[in-house]
Amino acid sequence: MDFLELAKQRYSCRDFANKKIEEEKINKILEVARIAPTAVNFQSQRILVLTEEENLKKLKEATPYGWNAPVIMIICYDKNVSWKRKYDDKDEGIVDASIVTTHMMLEAQDLGLGTTWIGSFDPESLKETYDIPENLEPVALLAVGYPGENATPSAMHEKRNSMEEMVYWNKIN
Repeated sequence: MDFLELAKQRYSCRDFANKKIEEEKINKILEVARIAPTAVNFQSQRILVLTEEENLKKLKEATPYGWNAPVIMIICYDKNVSWKRKYDDKDEGIVDASIVTTHMMLEAQDLGLGTTWIGSFDPESLKETYDIPENLEPVALLAVGYPGENATPSAMHEKRNSMEEMVYWNKIN
């Protein structure tokens, strides 16, 4: 599929079918996460994959979202591994985890799966619930599954700023 078409078709799925995802598809999504670009190739991404019903139910302690997806991936970065910019010591781990998550969403779309990036969660509750060590910082939860019968893009999906609002050539106003 043409990449631009793939990116246009991907939307935040908030209705997942009660259907198990094949292990091969989960592994392809994780392989895309493994090869995604990261700052200085430090590969600070760490991913916890939740597939068991008991673990998925515990997610409610950290977020009301999840839409009964059969798989939730918790994308973190390791603060001990992530690259820090020398000029201001900015930790690029959040950027690494964001790139990784985006790649995973697009691979899932290409595999016929739906995803939603969940950013609204209590990180401390998440760490406590799943025994995530202090050096790992959760950045995103990725709900993954087959879209349900009522899955449709939100009304805002097609609303995009114009190129003129987004792009500046050679100087910003």
